[in-house]
Amino acid sequence: MEETPAKNKQTFSFIKALGVSLVIVVFLRTFFFTNYIVEGESMMPTLQDGNLLMVNKIGMKIGELDRFDIIVFHKNKEEDFVKRVIGLPGDTIEYRDDVLYINGKSVPEPFLNKFKEGLITGQLTGDFTLEEVAGESTVPENHLFVIGDNRLDSWDSRHFGFVSMEQVVGKVNIKYWPFDKMELLY
Repeated sequence: MEETPAKNKQTFSFIKALGVSLVIVVFLRTFFFTNYIVEGESMMPTLQDGNLLMVNKIGMKIGELDRFDIIVFHKNKEEDFVKRVIGLPGDTIEYRDDVLYINGKSVPEPFLNKFKEGLITGQLTGDFTLEEVAGESTVPENHLFVIGDNRLDSWDSRHFGFVSMEQVVGKVNIKYWPFDKMELLY
């Protein structure tokens, strides 16, 4: 059976459209978005081990991140971490009696309510000042102070210090797996 010129033209158009679509997807994935798989429990209850995240890589300048944004950053050449931004450049940070103080004012952390309700005794976040854990009185220029939501089981800025903006991969926008727990994260 011979193919007609119309059939050949239709097949070529389909292949061309598929190729253009593939190029667009690769371009978007390379420059604008990436995926991330949560490993561990440091961001519970917000994020669970195995959650799949969509990370926005667009415009990761210091002014485009807000306090309490969830970010992915390169901890080292082999590891990426996901944590919550607590301190921005110039901030002073202190925890006293399980309350966050930024620049001397108490700041609510509603995303921790589930964890705090489940505590039998003690504090979710132990008392500390920025100077005690990071050796600085304020968050340096072009750096962030990050903590995992699971304060009792998180390796974060309290242990390894500040995160440079150069380490930031992007801001987590969507948790998309498992599908029944899909949500936008701001």
